[in-house]
Amino acid sequence: MHDSQILIIHPDPRIRHELRQHLRGIEGVKILGEAVSAFEAIELLDHVRYHALFLGVDLPDGVSGFELAQILGQRKHRPVLVFIATDESQAFKAFELGALDYLLWPCATDRIKRTLAHLKQHSSEVRLAEPSGGRLPSLPGGDGEETLQLSLEKEEEDSFIKALKHAWDYNQARPVEIEKLPISLEGRVILVPYSQIVFVEAYEDYSFVHTNQDKYLTSFRLKYLEDRLRAHRFFRVHRKYLVNLELVTEIASLPGSNFMLRTTGKKRLELPVGRRRIAELKQILGL
Repeated sequence: MHDSQILIIHPDPRIRHELRQHLRGIEGVKILGEAVSAFEAIELLDHVRYHALFLGVDLPDGVSGFELAQILGQRKHRPVLVFIATDESQAFKAFELGALDYLLWPCATDRIKRTLAHLKQHSSEVRLAEPSGGRLPSLPGGDGEETLQLSLEKEEEDSFIKALKHAWDYNQARPVEIEKLPISLEGRVILVPYSQIVFVEAYEDYSFVHTNQDKYLTSFRLKYLEDRLRAHRFFRVHRKYLVNLELVTEIASLPGSNFMLRTTGKKRLELPVGRRRIAELKQILGL
């Protein structure tokens, strides 16, 4: 049996050292690197096939451990996640994201050994798991709901795939049939209606999609989303922000013939519109 290759991700060098000491000498475990931030971790993940990540909840440079988990959820190979935190306040969210375990630090070696036993069991189950032809399991919180798994004949399946490709072809000069954005979350893909997106915020090579209630980290670049959403009254008011004009609640004039937009939502956006974008904004709004 191959060793489980582990990456430690935490901004505190003391915790990284202590965790390495706990894991050292344990059979079946090999530590293959450390990282401070999510971006350092992603670079390592592009070159090493890690089996498990021991990662902090709070990471520097604007991407948390939870947001890193969302990024990894979009990959074909997703390592097992073990979160490290100083209190229990975010344990529920960690398990919602599919974490194998949530360790409170400082942590005893015996407690970590139990986590590694779970990791070993998980790896065995993954290798032995086979597709089942039975009913799909219900999602958490789906009390009273059921999922029906339908089978398609060959011709029906071909027609469905053809229709799906046509509907999601955004290079066509025509209105988009499916007005939803696919976002990977917790090992599955959710479809967020464009009408629920308040604004999109660029961050490095990624973007945050903000709705009234939630914030999702996606691998889409802002330029791609600008091209995709422009036909749905989204306007790029700034190099870092793309705003849903349908959810703008106020437009105010500012000194110097500028404008400021204010959006609705839990995180409201107030942003001046640059001079070179004012003419286009006025045209869109009919001002």
